[in-house]
Amino acid sequence: MAHDRDALWANGYDETVEVNQRALIDKVLARYSGEFTVFRELLQNSDDAQSSAVEIYFETDEYLRRKNSKDAILPEDGVRFPDLKAAPVAQWTFRNNGVVFRDEDWNRLRKIAEGNPDEEKIGAFGVGFYSLFSVTEEPFVISGGHGMQFYWKDKTGDQLLVRRGDLPSKNVSQSNPWTTFEMTLREKAPIPQPFDLTRFLASSITFMVHLRSVSIFIDSHRLAHLTKSPGVPKELGLPQVLKNSSSLGVMSVKSVQSAATRIQAQVIHAVYDLGTEKPPVLPVEELRRPVSHGGFFSSLLSTFTSHHQAVLAKPVLQPQIKKDPMGVYTSSVTLTMFNADVDVKLDKKLQSELRRSTKKNPPNHLNYSLIYTGKDEYNASVEEEKSQPVSCGSVFQGLRADLNGTGQARVFIGHATGQTAGIGGHMASRFIPTVERESIDLVDRNVAVWNRELLYVGGYLCRTAYEMELENIRVLWNEATSSSGTNVLHPDPQLRDWLRDRFLHVLKFFTFHVSTPSSDVARFLEAAFFGCSTSPLKVLSTTGVRDASDVRAPDPMFSLFLKYLPVLPDPVLSSAPLAIRALQSKGLIADITFRDVLAQLRQHPLNEEELIACLKWWVGVGQQDSTHDTTRIRTELLNATILSLYSGKDTRVVPLSMVQYFIHQRMIPLDGPLPDTLMPPSVTKHFTQEQLRSFGWREFSILDWMQHILRPDVMNANLSQDMTRSSEWAERVLTVLARTWPSLSKESHEMIKAMLAQTTCIPTSSGLQKPELSYFPSANIFNDLPVVNFTSGGTLKGNVEKLLSFIGVRKHVDLQVVFDRMVKTGDWTISDLITHLVTIQSALNPDEITKLQMTSAFSKESENTPPGNKKPRYRASDLYEPCVTNRQLGLPIIDWGEKAKWRSSSEEAKLLYRLGLRRNPPLDLTVKLCVSSESDIRSAAFKYLIDSIPSRYPDYRCENFGHVAFIPAVNEFGPGMGTLNEVFASPQWKVLGFSVVQDAIRDVAVSKLGLKEHPPATRIVALLEKTPPKDQNMARQWFEILAGHVADFSQSQLSILSRLPIVPTQVELDTGSQTLRWLSPSQCYLGGASKGQFHSKLFVFVDFGPSANSFLNTCGSKQEPSVEEVATILVADPRRFYDLTGGCENYIIELRNLAVNARLLSTTAIARMKVSPILLGFRRQRKSRKELNKALDLDEDDWELLHDLRKPLDVLIADDTNAYQMFGESIYTAPQEDLLENFYVALGSKRLSVIVKEEYRVNSEMKHNKSAADARALLLERLPLFLHEHTHTRTKVSLSWLSNEKNFQVRVFGKLTVVKSLSFGDSTLKREQDASAAAKRSGHGPIELWLSGSTQVDMYEVATSLCRLLFETVKVNDALLFMTILSTDLKSLKRRGYNVDKILRQQQNDRKLVDEARRSQAFAPVPTSVPDPRMSQNLEPKPHQARVPGGWDTLPPKAVAPKPLLPPASTSAPPLLPAPPPKSSTPDVPPQSTVNDEDVVRHPMIPNVVNNTLQNIRRKIPGFNSPSEDSLIPSQGRSQNPRTPQTVTPQSNIRSNVAMAIKGCRPEEGKLVRNRREMETIKESLNEGYCDVSGHVAELDHIGVMGTMKIFIARDVPEPHTFVSRKHDSLARFIHIVTPLANIYGLPMTALHIFYDLAGGLIAFNRSGSLFLNHRFFEAWHDQDVKNGDVNQAHISWYFTLAHEIAHNLVQPHNSEHEFYFSALCETHIEKFTQLLSEQSGRP
Repeated sequence: MAHDRDALWANGYDETVEVNQRALIDKVLARYSGEFTVFRELLQNSDDAQSSAVEIYFETDEYLRRKNSKDAILPEDGVRFPDLKAAPVAQWTFRNNGVVFRDEDWNRLRKIAEGNPDEEKIGAFGVGFYSLFSVTEEPFVISGGHGMQFYWKDKTGDQLLVRRGDLPSKNVSQSNPWTTFEMTLREKAPIPQPFDLTRFLASSITFMVHLRSVSIFIDSHRLAHLTKSPGVPKELGLPQVLKNSSSLGVMSVKSVQSAATRIQAQVIHAVYDLGTEKPPVLPVEELRRPVSHGGFFSSLLSTFTSHHQAVLAKPVLQPQIKKDPMGVYTSSVTLTMFNADVDVKLDKKLQSELRRSTKKNPPNHLNYSLIYTGKDEYNASVEEEKSQPVSCGSVFQGLRADLNGTGQARVFIGHATGQTAGIGGHMASRFIPTVERESIDLVDRNVAVWNRELLYVGGYLCRTAYEMELENIRVLWNEATSSSGTNVLHPDPQLRDWLRDRFLHVLKFFTFHVSTPSSDVARFLEAAFFGCSTSPLKVLSTTGVRDASDVRAPDPMFSLFLKYLPVLPDPVLSSAPLAIRALQSKGLIADITFRDVLAQLRQHPLNEEELIACLKWWVGVGQQDSTHDTTRIRTELLNATILSLYSGKDTRVVPLSMVQYFIHQRMIPLDGPLPDTLMPPSVTKHFTQEQLRSFGWREFSILDWMQHILRPDVMNANLSQDMTRSSEWAERVLTVLARTWPSLSKESHEMIKAMLAQTTCIPTSSGLQKPELSYFPSANIFNDLPVVNFTSGGTLKGNVEKLLSFIGVRKHVDLQVVFDRMVKTGDWTISDLITHLVTIQSALNPDEITKLQMTSAFSKESENTPPGNKKPRYRASDLYEPCVTNRQLGLPIIDWGEKAKWRSSSEEAKLLYRLGLRRNPPLDLTVKLCVSSESDIRSAAFKYLIDSIPSRYPDYRCENFGHVAFIPAVNEFGPGMGTLNEVFASPQWKVLGFSVVQDAIRDVAVSKLGLKEHPPATRIVALLEKTPPKDQNMARQWFEILAGHVADFSQSQLSILSRLPIVPTQVELDTGSQTLRWLSPSQCYLGGASKGQFHSKLFVFVDFGPSANSFLNTCGSKQEPSVEEVATILVADPRRFYDLTGGCENYIIELRNLAVNARLLSTTAIARMKVSPILLGFRRQRKSRKELNKALDLDEDDWELLHDLRKPLDVLIADDTNAYQMFGESIYTAPQEDLLENFYVALGSKRLSVIVKEEYRVNSEMKHNKSAADARALLLERLPLFLHEHTHTRTKVSLSWLSNEKNFQVRVFGKLTVVKSLSFGDSTLKREQDASAAAKRSGHGPIELWLSGSTQVDMYEVATSLCRLLFETVKVNDALLFMTILSTDLKSLKRRGYNVDKILRQQQNDRKLVDEARRSQAFAPVPTSVPDPRMSQNLEPKPHQARVPGGWDTLPPKAVAPKPLLPPASTSAPPLLPAPPPKSSTPDVPPQSTVNDEDVVRHPMIPNVVNNTLQNIRRKIPGFNSPSEDSLIPSQGRSQNPRTPQTVTPQSNIRSNVAMAIKGCRPEEGKLVRNRREMETIKESLNEGYCDVSGHVAELDHIGVMGTMKIFIARDVPEPHTFVSRKHDSLARFIHIVTPLANIYGLPMTALHIFYDLAGGLIAFNRSGSLFLNHRFFEAWHDQDVKNGDVNQAHISWYFTLAHEIAHNLVQPHNSEHEFYFSALCETHIEKFTQLLSEQSGRP
């Protein structure tokens, strides 16, 4: 490279770089997006020229004409004021009174991008002037008597020229101090919006250094006049706490001044009338976003830079008053300007870089200005805004403070830029802008340093203004609080509000919003604002101006009890939420902390109101944040809090640390004794119990109160409140306990009982007694009992009764006493005893009830006891209530007596039921009674059972009583009883020997008892197995009944039935008599003996009627024998089979049937057929001599055919007519039908052409014989005609190859003899025959046609011999057709319909194209990228492919017959029949090297394996035929105008399509798969494609899943429910094979599915992206190899199968495009596939 550069400098030549100046200026102008760009640039230039005044004129054509004629129009001339909206302006004129242009100024003006080198000037890039070209084509500049005119060369050219010179006014330049820019507009247009222009100018002159006055004219009418009056600057000291130097030390603030600047505007009303109606931003309240406290212990975080949308308020529209458009409206604004004097110190490197960037030295001193509008000035401007005459607002609206962050405050670099400041006011300084001067340059590395340092100064100046304003507020606040003379923290409310609003104004003014277009400006300003100070920011709090770190965010809960803590005023928080969030996000203002609370509580005791507020706050904290250690924090809070109660002498101080209890229930008397650790109820009444418990206090319960009042010291302190001494206090305590008793827990009940059990606290008629010695008044059956007696006269009911009863007061006398006093005396009957117990049952405790239940105290009805014996007693649970039903059932009844009538609803009955008396017998007892030996009880029990289901026995389940014979039934032997499993409801089953229910109870037995309608299938199978029908009539009855229930049988049961001998059939014995023989259904065929005709002689046919036959059909009987069964009978005894058929013709019919249905034969049947003499063979035999003499000629009639049954190997296929004529007497041949011949071949028969060998004997060759050349010419001439008609098979060689003299030769010999030999079986035969023609070929050499010169050439022999070499398979008609074309002249062929001229001409053109393609290929580069599939038919084969002699290597490939990836089963042979072995090699194709299994193990050269396999696949897949395999293409199949592709498809496109094809694969969601029927047979194919599904309408059912792959089977597959289990291992091996292949292609396993069918050639198919793979083909071809450990062949086969199916995601039909993507998929993933094969081969 260096050498080339030196050579270029030595020998090259120089050229200038040309610049399109018009395009350059247009591109520069394109970067100026701001409004009024021209005036902005000219104003800045004027200020740099120290101008004090600027005038802008918009001039019309009329005005210019008068002006140029020195007849200027003055306003007072009465000329009509122009229409500002529509008057067309022809020229803009801008002039200033600054310093006139110097020579260097004129020179710089005509140079683009050469800025002003004066560091004191704003201009830097030298492109601002060229903004004039946005409105004019030829600007004209006048200054100091000189002029410069810009113009374009040739008017419309791209070269900009200037003409400069002195003007006539030069001599009087002293009287004209103006520098003028005249801009003749490119197109006339109205004046720019005058109001917006005036507002723009008002903002622009604010920061101008020298400019004081700006005027706007239209013609001679002044529209607006702006004047600026700067005030006297006031020196401000530098705050000591602020760092006045930037971070890098480049900028240092030396002083800060403030000054008031007044700007006045005089604008005519016509301008206001055209003002843009933009609603001004008024000082409305910001939408408050509540400050989220997120929990007391969480810090408040906000995002400063969150977008805040300003609220635009609609101003109050003033009533429109018609005014004089020329009337002048005067307004003004006063601004406070903060100015910082800044010294600049740059190192030499940075200074040099800035000089390079700005073309000038950076200044050593600069000024930074900030406009700050105070609160009063801001309010005044708002009021002034409201007084505007129209709705457009004030012209100073852009200068007002932007408190809402709308982006009105801008950064000025002399004038306003597009960069917003992010704060409330404008700021200006010597920032370095971008070229278009729209924003600050923070991209350039060196310029960014300058601008960032300068932004620090801006942040410093903002902080200075803020601190000074806060200092003023602090002084005023402190003076107001100290002058009041009292110790208060707040000034007068009116003054406080005014100071707060003033603070709010300055806070909002210096709130940093997001700046645009660069957000970094506001970010750097904010960083400097907060980072330049060493002390915290000052803010106004409720106690005055404080450091922000000492001020807390307000919280209403804290304000009620922390009254001395400085917090932000609520109005500040609500009016400036964005500013407060920013301060909080920086940690300057924190939430009130727990430390703050503790400090306040320790300093100030709380009264009840404050304590309530404090506790409520704490409750809220606990609800918001439960993640902290609240126990420890609560302890600190309680230790710090002191409650001050009452005042004066009664003051009581309660530290919260000693409080333990609170009272929630009002039941406890407050005038009684209470503990000191109880929180006053006046406080606790404001809280819930849960809240009070959160303080660690617990409720002062009744139990606590009882423990407290029972303490000895408490009782001794006041005897009137001692319940063991005072009956009144005892009664009051018991009353309180009774009221709260229901709400107390069991544990509390027990504890109170323990306290009072041994305490004399029950007032009774005998004084205070212990509870256990006291009785209720209701138990007073004896006169000496102590009865409870309350002095207040209260009744002992409700809770009082419950309380007294629980603690031990007795309600009744002990039962044992009752039994002793009453029952044993015999005074009471059972009825009397129960009546007494009813009266006291409510007082009986559970133990007493249990005792009654276990006591044998009751007698049985009608039980007689011998005299002197004691009447036996029973427990109530042993007896039943006295009712009629129970007596009918013979149950034991309670002896109720005759005195009292039994009523089941009475209280006595209810008590007995409670004690265990039975009302009804249980279910199991009722069922037992149904089988009682007593018929009355049995009948009553069965009726009772039926009536009681389900009312009394809802839990009846028939399966629980299946072993009990309680069902009245009837069978063939008569009535009886049976179990639920033995008896059935349907009477038809009685015929089969089953028991059925009696008719009277059939319906209720089914509905209530769960009796089954029919016996289960297992019982039926067992019955048939044990006792089949005795005769055919019984069988008919049975089978007709079973026909209606076939759905009840499972597949396994039907399989058993199919093998059971249950069908009685008539068998004729040798004696002539008939007997019955029982056969299984699978051995019988339906339809009667006459239906099968011939088959009826071989098989058993039965007919029991349609209904019964349907049952047998379900059990396996068939309508006719299957092919497999016929084949089995045939193989068993072929001779008998032949005899039964009735002769040769019928036998051939049977063979045809076998051939057509061969796909249904099993491999076992086929194997047996191959070795059995079942095939009919024919052998020729001459007729007898006598008969021959009658014939005139020896023709076919002279032969007779002998036939015999032979083995398949003993029969030949007569596919060689000539050989058959020679050897027909010695061999047996198959019938000459394609169907039978293919069937014979499938069983092992050989073709005659294969075993007959030919040899040729010739004498001397007749060289240079003209007949040889004539014959060759004739053949080459007629061969295209023949090939045009020949379409059923492909050729081995091409016509172009034959046209070569070296490849096709014709030789003539004197005599030609053909010797044919036949070696078949044990015999070898030879025949010789003179021939006129013969063709031969040795290996891959040329084809030679030998002719006999001694005889006339027989064209049939020529055609026959050549067809054998031209085609893979030859038919007899091929030779006849070829012979006809050869032996017929062209005219005759034309008459017969051959388009001879067209065909030959088309073939000639095709050969010419081929030759041209071959010649162009020799010089054309070899394409390396994959061809576009749309152009693939015209691409040449790749150079690395082997060129096979005779191949179609120079012709476009033809869409040929698609062949399956793996050999499919044809329609004429079963899929499992092996096809005839292919020839080892063909004469014209070199044998390809193959690698067998053993070679793979020894030499794992995987790439060769893949390459060979790929070549084989290319021949099998449609469109991937190798050149040698393409047939001669008929003329109509070839494109007439082949086109050469213009471009080659990029690899990226191909890879994208391949990826899309893979992504298109998806899982199948349906349970039923119907193969698509819309794909028609491929037109270009001759055979069915391996994935074509035309005509294949089998439905596939989803039957299961293995891993992630769904399994589908065809509906004719037997036993689908066991398929997965039967094929489990084979399916697992199949999944093992396809899983790594799916990983190679990146397919999800859910997109792959396995299906299985019984027949057909469908190996795989693609259904809308779901791929289905046929397990039947894997099982037949690969399963055994995979099982033995050889997986390579399986991987190779299914690798290409998947690629083929994935390609269908892109192209559905089998065409060249599909072939292309199939190849692309294979090639894309071949490396990963090769690696997979290498890994497999490397494994042991």
